[in-house]
Amino acid sequence: MKILAFSDLHLAPGPAAALVEASAHADLVIGAGDFCNARRGLDRAMELLAGIDVPVVAVPGNAESVDELREAAPAGWHVLHGNGVEIDGVRFFGLGYAVPVTPFGDWSCDLPEEEAEEMLAACDGADVLVLHSPPKGLADLTSSGQSVGSRVIRAAISRIRPGLAVCGHIHDSWGEEGQIGRSRVVNLGPGGHWFEVRP
Repeated sequence: MKILAFSDLHLAPGPAAALVEASAHADLVIGAGDFCNARRGLDRAMELLAGIDVPVVAVPGNAESVDELREAAPAGWHVLHGNGVEIDGVRFFGLGYAVPVTPFGDWSCDLPEEEAEEMLAACDGADVLVLHSPPKGLADLTSSGQSVGSRVIRAAISRIRPGLAVCGHIHDSWGEEGQIGRSRVVNLGPGGHWFEVRP
């Protein structure tokens, strides 16, 4: 399966147009959250991505709620948040929102570590983990050098051992990647990354 994956579009029309064009060569697209800004403009974000004609697996970021994303998502989108889906033999499990809780205030969709841990416990196996937040200590550094990733996401990647785990959220770490055990972990950003995944 040829996968095009991105995160943190934040209503940017240029990257959205490039993603739509590139998606013609993909079997599936992953959107790892933050399609809009501070809970505003989600319908517009979906309009920008409307030209994608292959299945999309998406999780909500902290800029949109899961209910908002499920309501706005076009046909052919699989919105995951504490649940999974199997497409052409490839198993996906998703967890959105910011983990741990951010300092951004009431608009931000956040999860405490304990709640995220409960939701991740529902996953007993996956080929691809689709996350909004990065794991602690990998692709999670802010511009000030602070590590702000999630310890329970890191533990879940170690337990589930997916071939691939994708995330976003921390803009200063876009494009960063590394390994947790056998799992490749990539902080995506809006530019789009290509992956080949086999069941």
